[in-house]
Amino acid sequence: MTWALKTYRTALLASALFIAAPAMAQTAADLGKTLTPMGAIKAGNADKTIPAYEGGIATPPAGYKPGDHLADPFAAEKPLAKINAANMAQYADKLTEGQKAMLARYPDFFLNVYPTHRTAAMPKVIEDAAIANASSAKLTPDGNGVEGAKRGVPFPIPKSGLEAIWNHLLHFTGFASHRTVLQVNPTEGGDYTPITIEEKILSAYASGLDTGNIQTFFEQAVTGPARLAGEVLLVHDTINQVAEPRQAWTYNPGQRRVRRAPNVAYDNPGTASDGLRTNDQFGLFNGSPDRYDWKLIGRKELYVPYNDYKLASDTTKSADAIKPKFLNPDLLRFELHRVWVVEATLKPGVSHLYAKRVFYLDEDTWRAVTSDSYDQRGQLWRVGDSYGIEYWQVPASDSAVDSIYDLQSGRYTAIGFNNESAPIDFSVKYTPEDFTPETLRNAGVR
Repeated sequence: MTWALKTYRTALLASALFIAAPAMAQTAADLGKTLTPMGAIKAGNADKTIPAYEGGIATPPAGYKPGDHLADPFAAEKPLAKINAANMAQYADKLTEGQKAMLARYPDFFLNVYPTHRTAAMPKVIEDAAIANASSAKLTPDGNGVEGAKRGVPFPIPKSGLEAIWNHLLHFTGFASHRTVLQVNPTEGGDYTPITIEEKILSAYASGLDTGNIQTFFEQAVTGPARLAGEVLLVHDTINQVAEPRQAWTYNPGQRRVRRAPNVAYDNPGTASDGLRTNDQFGLFNGSPDRYDWKLIGRKELYVPYNDYKLASDTTKSADAIKPKFLNPDLLRFELHRVWVVEATLKPGVSHLYAKRVFYLDEDTWRAVTSDSYDQRGQLWRVGDSYGIEYWQVPASDSAVDSIYDLQSGRYTAIGFNNESAPIDFSVKYTPEDFTPETLRNAGVR
């Protein structure tokens, strides 16, 4: 039996050990009291390895200036544990199946575990909206959309896997942003060509804009290397993508034409990813949930990527992070957090590269922080990690770097490195008129 198949069977056994989701006994009246507005348990855990939630980091530290890279507030901390293939059995109950598979596949891979800090914070308007949504939001009859929700997560007290994954899909990452980052797809030997990508985002949902079914406007332009420069993708992401599918357009600099791009969804290859991730793995999961049956497993305490300021720092060189087979473990930070575990199983008669997927959603933000994707044989194929930080100038929690590790090829793709460029700018002012097919050609680099 292969290690991957053993991993899959272990995952099935482990799912039976979860305690039923405690939110089942909680109500909207608990939000802002024993629960945070996002539905997270305010109290720490019994052995005090997870602290109580006290509001996160909601304001910039002294000395911060707009345009600065974010300093690591925990730079002086040392790891509490270093988990590797030799000792992972000791920590097995706090590891995901993907982490166990990475440790088994790569003897020189390890997880540095640091003290836990619940740094997540967000604007009061978003928190208030989440509390209100708990009494008004509901899934559409087919489950592929949300009604009665505004701005915040729609289901802070989820009752199903679909409600939980919609919390991830609509979680707050800022009102608008602009960033220029690197994406890399190293060979198994570690060779790579940096791909420079410029991204602009307007969250119509979080901003409270009346844009009908559109939740997010997204533009992604490849500006390097020369052979790829000028390709631009424009996406209007809808809340109900079955009733109104995602609208996408591409600009091709060679043809100088804007074309509709209906395949920017599901398991079609992600932009410039060398086929190492699917479109719906951007942000670990995005788009319509309609091809899967979703099961809410429950909350679990796990070691997950968190507060990865060292990886995102301008004192770190991106080349120091980008290594063969996986990112440099010395630059990665893992902490013990409570996460919601959601399992997605491909519906009968429906096509997708992944037959099963497991998502681990941070209870304080609802952001997917890690994921496991299984192939049609039931073998664990790809492990996704979202190395996030708290952007206290908003405040918002979001990814700094996302990676998808391919266990079968020994390769990975990662996006988000801006160590040598300007940090993400959340002060930009965009309108829906900035994201039209008519403006797309002007964004092309010829």
